[in-house]
Amino acid sequence: MATAVAFRGQPELMAARFLASLATAVVMGLLWARFGRPEWLRPRVPSNGPTGWTAFRASLEHDFLHAGGFLVIGGMTAATLNVAVPRDLLRGAAGLSGVEVLVLALLAVLLAVCSEADAFVAAGLSRFSPTARLAFMVVGPMVDAKLIALQAGTFGRAFAWRFCAATFAVAVTASTVTGWWLL
Repeated sequence: MATAVAFRGQPELMAARFLASLATAVVMGLLWARFGRPEWLRPRVPSNGPTGWTAFRASLEHDFLHAGGFLVIGGMTAATLNVAVPRDLLRGAAGLSGVEVLVLALLAVLLAVCSEADAFVAAGLSRFSPTARLAFMVVGPMVDAKLIALQAGTFGRAFAWRFCAATFAVAVTASTVTGWWLL
């Protein structure tokens, strides 16, 4: 809905975002089914300990505090980059075919804008092509600084870098192909 409001009168962009996001999710699911290992997803928790509701409460408390710390680190990184990225740098990248898609995809990772607000941010990036703005909206919710920090803290850095790099590549490709096709 945010995309429909931010890009009023451009239903093709809303359809492109839906299709590119769906394609990314399906491809990543297929890649995981083929190459993923279940042991990569097992958080490091001791096997002996409380059971029942006590275990549930302890796990909830641990996950909240553990994940919260990584989300704070990711949020601080995103806020710092949001202030530190010079606007002239973005203006220079606009219009550079091929490069602008990667620039906005990387910016989406670094800024970590929530998925409800990213369409409004993308709408403000009017110097960029619709495909580059689509990449910003597709990549951001799937790979951002907060998620990378959270996944690294939960599953380890090796998993996070492999998974995030694959998701980034698939999301950029899906955005580029969908943008070329629909926009």
